[in-house]
Amino acid sequence: MPKRIRELLERVSNCDTSAEPAITPPTKKPRWTNKQRVMVLASRGITARGRHLMNDLKRLMPHSKSESKFDEKHKLSQINEICEMRNCNKCIYIEGKKKKDVYMWVSCLPNGPSAKFLVENIHTTEELKLTGNCLKSSRPILSFNSEFDSLPHWRLLKEVFTQTLGTPLGHPKSQPFVDHCFSLTVIDSRIWFRNYQIVDSAGQLAEIGPRFVLNPLRLFDGSFSGATLWENTKYQSPNLLRSLSKKDKGVKFVSKLQSRKAKSIRDGDIGDVCVVDQSDSVFNTEQL
Repeated sequence: MPKRIRELLERVSNCDTSAEPAITPPTKKPRWTNKQRVMVLASRGITARGRHLMNDLKRLMPHSKSESKFDEKHKLSQINEICEMRNCNKCIYIEGKKKKDVYMWVSCLPNGPSAKFLVENIHTTEELKLTGNCLKSSRPILSFNSEFDSLPHWRLLKEVFTQTLGTPLGHPKSQPFVDHCFSLTVIDSRIWFRNYQIVDSAGQLAEIGPRFVLNPLRLFDGSFSGATLWENTKYQSPNLLRSLSKKDKGVKFVSKLQSRKAKSIRDGDIGDVCVVDQSDSVFNTEQL
C-alpha cells in the first residue's frame, strides 16, 4: 500500500466524530386524520347579500367545496346525495325565500343532526371595509361563550359548529398558521358571529368580517329531515312581523284621519258633514 494512502486512512480512523453536530431528521407534516369536508351551496332566487355571505364562508373555510345552485323544486333530501357524490360529511345550505329572507341549514351527513336558522343583520366583508386582515386558508380559533354550556340544544349546536367551521389539522389546502378567531356568542337567544384578526400575542383583536346573526328555528334528528329535537317557541316568521308592521301603520293612519276630522269639526269647517235636525221629521207623514 502506498505511504500517502496509509497516512490518510490513519488520519480518518483517529479523527473524533463525537464533536460533530448531530443531524436532526426533517420534521414531517402532520397527517390529515380529521377529514372534514363541508359542502357550501345556495338555492336559486337568493338575494345578492346572501350570495356574498356564501362566498365569504367559502373563503373562511379552506376545507369547503362549492356546488351549483340548488333548485327548490327538488326535495332537500337530494342534497345528501350531492354531498355523498362530492365526498362531503358536512353541509351548509343557504336558502332564500321571497327574495327577502335568508335561511341557513347546517347539517351533519349522513345521519344528522341538522339545524335551521334565520339569518339576520348580514354584513359582508366587502361591505364593512374593516381594518382587520388575515392569511387566506389559515386555521381559526373557535371561541364560544359560557351560554353554550347552559342548555342541551346549545351544547349540540356548539359541537355542530366545532366540526363544521373548524379547519382540520394538516388539511392540504390549509396554511399552518393561526392568525384569526371565530367568535360565536349567544345573546337574546340568538347566535352572533364575528371574525377577528389576532394582532399580537397580548390578545389584541381587529375585526375582519363578515358579521351576521343566526336565529335558531329547529333542530332535527336526521340530515335535512327527521324528528324535531328542539323547536324555538318564541320564533316569529318575517312574514308575520311584516304583517304586524303594516297593521300598525294602518292603525296610525286611521287615527290620524279621525283626529284631522275632529279638528275640522271643532274649527267649524265641517265640509261634507251633514248636520241633521231632529225637528225636520215631525211633519213627515210618509213614516205614519
